[in-house]
Amino acid sequence: MVNKCLSADCGLNEFLQSKKEVETSFDRLASQASKCGFGLKGVCCRLCAQGPCRISDRAPKGICGATADTVVARNFLRSVAGGAACYLHILENAANNLKGIASGKATLPLKGKERLAEVARVFGIVEEDSSRQAVQVAEMILADLYRPRAEKMRLVEAVAYRPRRERWQELNLLPGGAKAEVFDALVKTSTNLSSDPVDMLLHALRLGIVTGIYGLIFTNLLNDIMLGEPELRPAKVGFSVVDPDYINIVVSGHQQSLLSFLQEYLVSDEAFKLAREVGAKGFKIVGCTCVGQDLQLRAAHNEEVFAGHVGNNFTIEALLATGAIDLVVSEFNCTIPGIEPICDQLKIPQICLDDVAKKQNAQYLPFRLDGGLDLARKIAEAALESYRVRRGQVKVEVPDHGYEDVLTGLSEKSLKKFLGGTYQPLIELIAEGQIKGVAAVVGCSNLTVKGHDIFTVELAKELIKRDILVLSAGCTSGGLENCGLASPAAAKLAGEKLQAVCRKLGIPPVLNFGPCLSIGRLEMVAADLAQALRVDLPQLPLVLSAPQWLEEQALADGAFGLALGLPLHLAMPPFITGSPLVTKILTEEMKNLTGGQVIVEGEVIPAAEKLESIIVEKRAAIGLP
Repeated sequence: MVNKCLSADCGLNEFLQSKKEVETSFDRLASQASKCGFGLKGVCCRLCAQGPCRISDRAPKGICGATADTVVARNFLRSVAGGAACYLHILENAANNLKGIASGKATLPLKGKERLAEVARVFGIVEEDSSRQAVQVAEMILADLYRPRAEKMRLVEAVAYRPRRERWQELNLLPGGAKAEVFDALVKTSTNLSSDPVDMLLHALRLGIVTGIYGLIFTNLLNDIMLGEPELRPAKVGFSVVDPDYINIVVSGHQQSLLSFLQEYLVSDEAFKLAREVGAKGFKIVGCTCVGQDLQLRAAHNEEVFAGHVGNNFTIEALLATGAIDLVVSEFNCTIPGIEPICDQLKIPQICLDDVAKKQNAQYLPFRLDGGLDLARKIAEAALESYRVRRGQVKVEVPDHGYEDVLTGLSEKSLKKFLGGTYQPLIELIAEGQIKGVAAVVGCSNLTVKGHDIFTVELAKELIKRDILVLSAGCTSGGLENCGLASPAAAKLAGEKLQAVCRKLGIPPVLNFGPCLSIGRLEMVAADLAQALRVDLPQLPLVLSAPQWLEEQALADGAFGLALGLPLHLAMPPFITGSPLVTKILTEEMKNLTGGQVIVEGEVIPAAEKLESIIVEKRAAIGLP
């Protein structure tokens, strides 16, 4: 496979090799192999017209006088702010959708009434009517989003793990209004404003808290209320979920609530009749990127229309190359620009529902709650016409690929229910040493870090071999699923003790919690374990790894992990190495602030060894053998 990036997924490699007429990210990687050294170190500043200034030993300050420490901290905070803003955008749309549905602006059911009652209770809502409960939940979240920065967000008090909240208060890390925190981060990092690296890193931690509690946890809860809670079940993954006899619509993004009308309409008698008229069996939604993981997570509530999840962000180009996709619907990021020429080449129309993800050659049909049914019809009609016109002109070739028995539907609640309504069995397994500890391998895929999902898959294998249970959320999940590690048979790859646990419980050694939003669910699991053990989060035998992090959202996720006090492994540094001060704070001194720590290790086995040693140290510190 000359000059083509490799994937941990051998089936994907074979398919890409057979599609020489289609250019993908796997082909373009080689042309971008030469990287800017200043950019990698984070010491390039292009904020004003005197630059770009590049900080080096020969030129240790920019024209304005900014040092490497200032430039690096400024770039880092600006990236974290961008990632936090992305997550808050998703949350804002979800909250407005919940409020609209509960107010009667849309004829959609609230499928998660039990979750709604739980959230209302935590928020201190005394209203008993479910519709009014939902409105108040949405309004309380939106109120915190829109508060001024000087006014602390109120729901942090209600949901944050108490020992963490108290530590954040000591460090003055409790955030003000979420959008105001992002806004002022952009102000702070503009030309000739803050030059204090420490203050900027503390601001990044506040944005991490905003991201984790609001962008991650609350978005999950709102989606559970609207779309139904995750339920444990076996599922198919990979290209084989695609059935060419159906009109196939691939969805890309992170906002499942924007697809609610489409899910409902495509299983209606009207839609079924339209599909039969052109010779198709019906319509199917095919999952790709994180929204596909979200659909998979809740597949028990949409199994009639959801075909299954194919893979993560860098799988979508190959998916389109099968010829079996009739329409792309995008609503947020991970919708890479590389799909556009492939869509043109294979006559696949594109529709965008949110202009933050507007593709150059896509039709923009803005999502409106009060016009959702009409929008769903327009999407179905576009897919129908595409199927009618292009299926006789384009070769359809769906490879035999994937697994039929991945365990999905994992959440903080479904896992606890599986364990008998309490985490005590898991705690006992950890205490007895049957499970040495837990590693959350999360985040993105990144082709430049050893190739597509390679570091992620190999690290997971090394960890489970050491009797460390792996939990995953994000694009990592797509790679781990498609390489078989989320299927029960993967137990044979685990260490003797973990293997015995997996076989007894009938579970894989890698538990897939779904999309990147579910990193928030992992925090909820960790908080429950810490509470049961009566320790703070940094004391748990728990480590984080985002080995192939990719986007600004991943940096915001990472800031949340550091605020929680957890060790965070990265296979490549986040463009900070040009500043000795910023590097030292994040990799060493952060332990004295929150308990967290960035660990940079670009090789798989040394990374596994470092994570294992941390788990062993934490076990000893709380008296576990």
